[in-house]
Amino acid sequence: MEKLRWWSLVVLFGWLAQACSVAPAPDELVPGRMTRMMVAERVSAVVVTDQENLDQWIKRNFVASNTPSDADGGSAAPITGDGYFLTADHVLSGYPSRNVFIIYGQGGRFTHAKARVVWRSESSDLALLHIPEKTPFFYEWTKPDGWLPSGNGVIHGGISTGFNAGTGKLCTALGPEGAFTGTRKFKIDLPLQPGDSGGPVVDAYGRLVGINSAVEFLVPMETALFIDSEGNRPNVRLLDSLIRADRLKNHDESKFGEARR
Repeated sequence: MEKLRWWSLVVLFGWLAQACSVAPAPDELVPGRMTRMMVAERVSAVVVTDQENLDQWIKRNFVASNTPSDADGGSAAPITGDGYFLTADHVLSGYPSRNVFIIYGQGGRFTHAKARVVWRSESSDLALLHIPEKTPFFYEWTKPDGWLPSGNGVIHGGISTGFNAGTGKLCTALGPEGAFTGTRKFKIDLPLQPGDSGGPVVDAYGRLVGINSAVEFLVPMETALFIDSEGNRPNVRLLDSLIRADRLKNHDESKFGEARR
């Protein structure tokens, strides 16, 4: 019994030391041209519609007149090489009674596939999707056991303003995951527009920090003043375990192309 108490104290003090440790100074590197090129290669959109396919819209290079009239959706971020994408849960409005598609970059061109919803969390505003296709252009996460100090340079890759939003900063420090098992919210100083939800927030090295979720404005009179934008970061290790379990459960879908919907 005493040994158990001793180990409990070791774990507790270890967690407190991590939680109370001082965050390092922010990285002075600003996301540059190469990082923006990485984001452009990985730009992805989620389309929720009653339509059974988007072939005509894609073939006509997304001409507005061919856009499905009932289409909803937002942005997404590819996070593996075998078709897993992360987006915001609220982007999937109307699911499961409607079809979900992902339009994604494949080295300078766009293609699309019908997606399967693997996991959703309304409280975290995150959702995991899968398409039975190879996705060689995907994001690596920032290190789960490392610090992301407030002030680090970031950009976002939402489909509405991602390429015009400029460079911003992380407004919330994110410490090592450690004992934290849930989703953590963070803020950035870049505004979002409808359609940006679900898109990636990326650091100066092109690594994924988290997923766009919401934007906050102050409306004192008639003019809205931008405050900040909010993103969500899942526990990366738990997310990886979800993906591993889904691969085992749906191993036949690993035969890319044969299971295309």
